[in-house]
Amino acid sequence: MILYIVTTQGVPLGVNGEGKELQQTNASVDSELTLLYAKLHGSTIDPVGPVGNPFFGRRDIPFRHPQFPIYLVTRLAGYNMADLKRLVDRPSHARNTGKFVIDLRANNSTPGNQWLRAAALLLPKDRVILDDTAKILSNIQDVIGYASWGSNDSDRHDRLLHFQWLPGAIATEFVSTDARTFSPPPDQWKIGSWADPQSTWFAGAPQTMTGDYLHEGASGASGQVYEPYLTYCPRPDYVLPAYFQGRNLAESFYLGIPGLSWMNVVVGDPLMRLQ
Repeated sequence: MILYIVTTQGVPLGVNGEGKELQQTNASVDSELTLLYAKLHGSTIDPVGPVGNPFFGRRDIPFRHPQFPIYLVTRLAGYNMADLKRLVDRPSHARNTGKFVIDLRANNSTPGNQWLRAAALLLPKDRVILDDTAKILSNIQDVIGYASWGSNDSDRHDRLLHFQWLPGAIATEFVSTDARTFSPPPDQWKIGSWADPQSTWFAGAPQTMTGDYLHEGASGASGQVYEPYLTYCPRPDYVLPAYFQGRNLAESFYLGIPGLSWMNVVVGDPLMRLQ
C-alpha cells in the first residue's frame, strides 16, 4: 500500500492559478498530489481554495488508508548535491535528543504566538528554549526542532541562524514564500523589505528561505510557495510534539497542516523519525 509520495529536485514547485485570497487556484504541486488518492477513488475536488486536511490535528490516530484518503507528500530539495545527500544520509542518525528552539514575535498576541507557546508547553520543559522578546535566537548548539516567524518577525535581519543542527532536526516558520525556490541566493543576499524590490528581493520576495535551514544542516523543513495566510501555515503545536513523540516527518508535518490543494511544501525523508 502506498502512503507516501516523494518528489525530487526539478519537479515544479507551484501551480500558477487565478483568483484572490482564499478563492484562488494557486497551489504547490506537492499539496495537489496529496489528493491523488481521493481522486483515484472517485472523489471530485474543488480546485478553488484550500481543501480540508482530514489528518489535521488527529494526534492519537495512526495514518492509514482508507480512513485518511490522502497521500503524504514530501520533497527532496536543496541548494546543491551536498544538501540533498544530507537529507538522505542524516535521518538514519536521528536521535531524540537536543533542544526545541521556539522564537516568538515580541509584543504580539496573534494566534501564531499562541501556537508557538502551546508547542513549548507540549514538549518537555528541559528540552525547550523559548523566547518572546525582541531577541532573535541564533548560534545555538544541538538543535533538533525550530519554529518561528522567520522574516515576518521585524526584529530579524539575518537570513541565517548559525545553529548547530542535529541529525533529524526539523524547522517550520510562518512565512508566505519561503519555498518559492530552491535555487541558492547570492552569498551576500540578506532578507529585507517588500518595499525595496531592487536590493532586497530574491526570486520574487525578500523573505527567509526554507533552503537556508537545509543548507545549514536541518534534515527537514516546511515552506510555502505562495501566500497561505497564517491559518493555513503548519501549526507548530501539532508538528513539534508529534515529532518528539515518535511520529515520522511526514505524519508530523501533515498533522499540523490544516488545508490541502494549497501552498505548503514539506522537505525531507517522509519516514525520518527520532529514535
